[in-house]
Amino acid sequence: MRKRSRSAAGLRKAPEAARLRSELAESRQYQTATAAILKVIARSASNLQAVLDTLVESAVGLAGANTGAIFQGVDAQLRLTALYGYTSEMLDYMRAHPIPRGKGNVGRVVSAGKTIHIPDVLADPNHRPFGDYQRVFRIRAWLGIPITREGRVEGVFGLVRHTPGPFTQSQIDVATTFADQAVIAIENARLFDEVQTKTRDLEESLKQQTATADVLKVISRSAFNLQNVLDTLVESATRLCQADQAWVFQRDGELFRFVASFGLAVQTHARIRSFFMPLEVRAERGSIVGRAVLEGRTVHVADVLRDPEYTWGKAQEIGGYRAAVGVPLLREGEVIGVIFVARNVPEPFTSKQIELVTTFADQAVIAIENVRLFEAEQARTRELAQSLLDLQIAQDRLVQTQKLASLGQLTAGIAHEIKNPLNFVNNFSALSSELLNELREVVQDTPLGEKARVEIDELTETLRSNLDRIEQHGKRADSIVKNMLLHSREGSGEHRPVEINAIIDESLNLAYHGARAEKQGFNIKLERDFDAAVGVADIYPQEITRVLLNLISNGFYAATKRAKTAGDGFEPKLNAITRNLGEKIEIRIRDNGTGIAPDIREKIFNPFFTTKPAGEGTGLGLSMSHDIIVKQHGGTIEVVTEPGSFTEFIITLPRTMSMQAKSEGRKH
Repeated sequence: MRKRSRSAAGLRKAPEAARLRSELAESRQYQTATAAILKVIARSASNLQAVLDTLVESAVGLAGANTGAIFQGVDAQLRLTALYGYTSEMLDYMRAHPIPRGKGNVGRVVSAGKTIHIPDVLADPNHRPFGDYQRVFRIRAWLGIPITREGRVEGVFGLVRHTPGPFTQSQIDVATTFADQAVIAIENARLFDEVQTKTRDLEESLKQQTATADVLKVISRSAFNLQNVLDTLVESATRLCQADQAWVFQRDGELFRFVASFGLAVQTHARIRSFFMPLEVRAERGSIVGRAVLEGRTVHVADVLRDPEYTWGKAQEIGGYRAAVGVPLLREGEVIGVIFVARNVPEPFTSKQIELVTTFADQAVIAIENVRLFEAEQARTRELAQSLLDLQIAQDRLVQTQKLASLGQLTAGIAHEIKNPLNFVNNFSALSSELLNELREVVQDTPLGEKARVEIDELTETLRSNLDRIEQHGKRADSIVKNMLLHSREGSGEHRPVEINAIIDESLNLAYHGARAEKQGFNIKLERDFDAAVGVADIYPQEITRVLLNLISNGFYAATKRAKTAGDGFEPKLNAITRNLGEKIEIRIRDNGTGIAPDIREKIFNPFFTTKPAGEGTGLGLSMSHDIIVKQHGGTIEVVTEPGSFTEFIITLPRTMSMQAKSEGRKH
C-alpha cells in the first residue's frame, strides 16, 4: 500500500514538473531573446531600424504570432517603421493604404492608450474592419501594445495570428517588455540624434565663429583696405554656406558696383562684372540683388529658374547658379550694398546659413563704414593741413607786405629828401653850363695871348665835360628817385576784364619797337604760343603791362648779351606762351640768353638787386613785378633758368581776383 501511495504521488508531481520545465525553458527563451535584443541595442545605439526589426522578429517568435509590426507617427497617419512576416502583397497594400489616425485596431490602441488583446477579431463586437486589411493580412487573433513616452502614445507594437486563440499572459508580458524596449531604443535614438545634431551645430557654430574671427582679424589688420575685407567675406560665406559662388555689390551714388566675388573662374568673373556694370537701383525685381535693394531685406529663392519674377536669365546663364540669397548691407536703414550667395543646384539655404550671411553683411557694413570714416578723416586732415599752409602763406605774405610797406614808406621818404638837393644839383648844373657858354663869349671878345687863350679853352672844355657828367648822373639819379617813388606810390588804377593774349601781344610789340629805337641794329626773334582758350581775366592792366615790359626787356637784354659772345650761328630769341588752367591762367616769358647763376637766383626779387652793370639797372623792376603779381593780383611768379642757356619766368594769375587781392591792389 505504501508503494502504491508513492507511485500515485509521483504521478501527480509529473505534470507539475513538466509545467515547471516548460516555464523554465520559456523563461530562458525570453531571457535569451531579451539579452540578444539588449546586445543589439548596445551595439546599434545609432541604428534604430536594426533594433526595431530585432524586437519585432523576437516578439513574433516568442509570442507564436505570424506577423508583427511597429507603427509610429500618430499625429496624422500611422507610419510602418518595422515589420516581420509580411508578404509582398501585404507590403504593397500597406503602402497604398496608410492607416489614418483612429482607424482599425491600431487606432483603438492609440485612442485607448492601453493594450488591446482580441483572441478572435471576427467574434469581437468592437471590431471595425478598415478597408480590406482583414482579408489581406488574415487577422484573427490580435495583440496591440501602446508605445508610450511621458504619457503620450507615440506608436503601437502589434502582433497578429492567422488563427483564433488568445495570447498567453506570458506572451503578452514579453511583448509589453519588448514594447518598453522599443520606447527605450526610440528614445536612445532620439537622444543620439539630438547629440549628433547638437554636435554638428556646435561644429558648424565653431566653424562660423572661427570664420567670423578670421574676418574680424582681416578687418582689424586691413582696416583701410576694403577690398581685402570684402574678398575675405565672400570666400568665407561661400565655404561655410556650402555655396558655389558669392558676390558683393556696393552703392556708388544711384548705382551699385560689382566689387568682389569668389568661386567664379577668371573669365566668368569678367563676364559677370561686365554684365553687372552698373546695376541700377530703380524698380528691379528681376534680379535677386535688385530685389534685396528694393525691399531692404533678405531675399531667398530656392530656384531662380522657377521664380516668376526672375528675369535676369543672362546673369544666371553666365554664373550657372540656381538657388540664391541676397542680403542687403544696411547702414541706418539705408541699403549701401548687397551680398549675393548662390548654389549651382536648386537646393535652398538653411536658416543658419542665411543667418551667417547676414552676419557677414553686418561685418561688411562695419568695414565700409570704417573706410568711409578713415577717408573722411583723411580728407579733413588734408583740409586742415591745407588751411594751415594757406594761413602760413598768408602770414608770410602779411609779414612781407608789412616789410615792403615799411620799405616803401622809407623809400618814399628818402626819395623825397633826395629829390630836393638833386633838383638843386641838376638845376645849377644846367645854369653853370649856360654861364660857361656866356663866359666863352666874353673871353672871345677879350684880347688875350695865344697861350692864355689855349689854357682858358682847355679849362672851359674840362668844366663843360664835368658839367655834362654831373648832368648825366643827375638825370640818372633822378630816374632812380622816380622809380623809387613809383615803386612805393599809392593806387594803381582800376581792375577790369582784359584779353590776356591781346595785352601780351601789345607789350611784345611795344618793347620790341622801343628797343629798336633805343639801340641801333637791335634785332631778336619773337615767338608767340598763345592758347585761344585763355580768354579774359580780371586784372589791373596798367600794372600787368609794367610787369610784362620789364620781363620782356630783361629777356631782350640777356639774349642780346649772349649774342655778343655766342658767334654768328646764334639767334637771339624770346618766347611768349599762354595756357588756360581753368580758374587760373599761365603766362611764360622765355629767352635764350645768359641765364641766371644759382647763387643769385634767390635774390632777383629783392629790391635794388641787379646783375646789370652800374648805370644800366636800378634793381627795382623784378621787385615791383613780384609785388604786382603776388600782392596785388594774388598770383605767383617763378623763375626757371639754366646758366648759359635760358631763363623762363612763369606767372599764374587767377581769372577773378579775391577780395584780399583787390584790397592789396588798392593799397598799392
